[in-house]
Amino acid sequence: MGRLTATACLCCGKKQDFTLSKGKDAPAGPSEENSERGNWSSKTDYLLSMVGYAVGLGNVWRFPYLTYQNGGGAFLIPYTIMLALAGLPLFFLECSLGQFSSLGPVSVWRILPILQGVGITMVIITTLVTVYYNVIIAYALYYLFASFQSVLPWSDCFAWADENCSKTPVVSDCNTTLPNGIIIHTNYSYVTSNNLTCLNGSLAYKQVQLPSEQYWNKVALRRSSGLDETGEIVWYLALCLLLSWLIVGAVLFKGIKSSGKVVYFTALFPYVVLVILLVRGATLEGARNGIEYYIGTQSNFTKLMEAEVWKDAATQIFFSLSVAWGGLVALSSYNKFHNNCYSDAIAVCLVNCLTSVFAGFAIFSVLGHMAFLADRPVSEVVDSGFDLAFVAYPSALSKLPVAPLWSFLFFFMLLLLGLDSQFASIETVTTTIQDIYPKVMKKMRVPVTLGLCMFLFFLGLICVTQAGIYWVNLVDHFCAGWGILFAAVLEIIGICWIYGGNRFIQDIEMMIGKKSWWFWLWWRACWFFITPVLLCVILCWSLVTFSPPKYGSIEYPAWGSAVGWCMIVFCIIWIPIIAIVKIVKAQGNLWQRIVSCCRPAANWGPALECHRGERYSHMVDPHKERDQEIPTVDGFVHKLE
Repeated sequence: MGRLTATACLCCGKKQDFTLSKGKDAPAGPSEENSERGNWSSKTDYLLSMVGYAVGLGNVWRFPYLTYQNGGGAFLIPYTIMLALAGLPLFFLECSLGQFSSLGPVSVWRILPILQGVGITMVIITTLVTVYYNVIIAYALYYLFASFQSVLPWSDCFAWADENCSKTPVVSDCNTTLPNGIIIHTNYSYVTSNNLTCLNGSLAYKQVQLPSEQYWNKVALRRSSGLDETGEIVWYLALCLLLSWLIVGAVLFKGIKSSGKVVYFTALFPYVVLVILLVRGATLEGARNGIEYYIGTQSNFTKLMEAEVWKDAATQIFFSLSVAWGGLVALSSYNKFHNNCYSDAIAVCLVNCLTSVFAGFAIFSVLGHMAFLADRPVSEVVDSGFDLAFVAYPSALSKLPVAPLWSFLFFFMLLLLGLDSQFASIETVTTTIQDIYPKVMKKMRVPVTLGLCMFLFFLGLICVTQAGIYWVNLVDHFCAGWGILFAAVLEIIGICWIYGGNRFIQDIEMMIGKKSWWFWLWWRACWFFITPVLLCVILCWSLVTFSPPKYGSIEYPAWGSAVGWCMIVFCIIWIPIIAIVKIVKAQGNLWQRIVSCCRPAANWGPALECHRGERYSHMVDPHKERDQEIPTVDGFVHKLE
């Protein structure tokens, strides 16, 4: 340690000394191409971070349910088609965009200044989503800690339960035959007290709740009656939320250098848990019934004629791959310039989709066992979202031998899946700050990162009150929906139709080398026509079928919906605001100003001079323009320009 070696600079062929020491101001190592911004320590760090970002909770708690609901195995046909037509083209585009420019989701819009508001929209939506996403991680932490008991607290109706709690269906009334031969309809207590027998097919069941459902509402959430009744902060959820933010801050305190190592565990261990759960689930009675419900022994191909199935497939692909959130651009911006982003995009997309399919087998095998024990059809125990993760599946696990072990593994898996996505989301925000104030972030990355995490923690406290679940659902309903679709439509139209798809392909070829015309034929078809059309259709469908938010059967007050609309308007209003600001500050008449704002900025192009070639030889070096002052509000506006 402390030895000096002379190493040839991989980028420019110049000799450069690298000090191998622990000093905080030591120059970048020879593996780093961009010493000012930094690069991934290895390609594996990058790929695992991308997989961790793309593979999230939706792969486990939404995709299996959609597959079951939309024709079983037949659903994989529209799912695969939508991956090829919508998911992969946009994923490849964003990875290429970030890698080419070495810029985050806001500064990357030097490519098309008039649409820089799209990048701001992505970052704001990502920020709002991280607030409630970490609350879900806090739920997983709470259940994880609750699993350290010999008897799981949601395995039976304990002191917190009410009269509607029951582990098994409860008969309320039925038809029975009296000793004189007369058939009457009476309550079940009369039948049992008189040693009578209910007639087949006449049983009516009382509406009951599983212990896990009452535990979720009464103990974990202490849920109030609605958004109007805020109640108090649930202290143990607040502590779990604080812990989750401390974990995120600790992992990201050195940016990609620290998070890139943590993902070796957080991105890979969930697969170990899924394999364990699948092996255990497959050995249980009734598992086959669950899997048959999942894939369908005879897949219902008639479902493919329904437009709703194709919409579900496209929506699931879009949100599962995390495109248009800004994270793909941010993570790819730390790649070396000549990294093969094409093969990376295909590999990550395939891993993401195969994970969704695989997770379905692990989930439905256990749910099939639960249905077998309850003597009910699988369709009555299957669910998605919160009800799957915190009600149905925990209830199924509580019936297994050594239940606390299986519960611990499941919630530990949910924790890791959530944290991976959260790491990338916060890195998206910090990357945006770094692009605007690189000198500040270089000196103050740790306090800025921890300060951001603490700020978001305080914002999230409203989500751990007794009305917290309603706020989580409200933000998800408005911010994680059509706002992102709107940004995606503008992104692909702006880059392919205004900047120029052929010009963008030339940029990509500067990184991965020249390709034949037929190689780009498919990508041109998708980028110019197929993908924009599909995204527009999904966006219009989402707007037409938009409904006011509800949590279960509980409707939101009018002011709650108004808050939701204010949030999404605040997110997307920056698109026209920034466009107007750019046009006003441009020179010439109105048309000339619009045209100039639709051209790349003078400092658009590869970050390092040795990568620019003749195409970008005229480029203004962005490193020479950066301020070294402490940031101000005016400075922020100047940087966006």
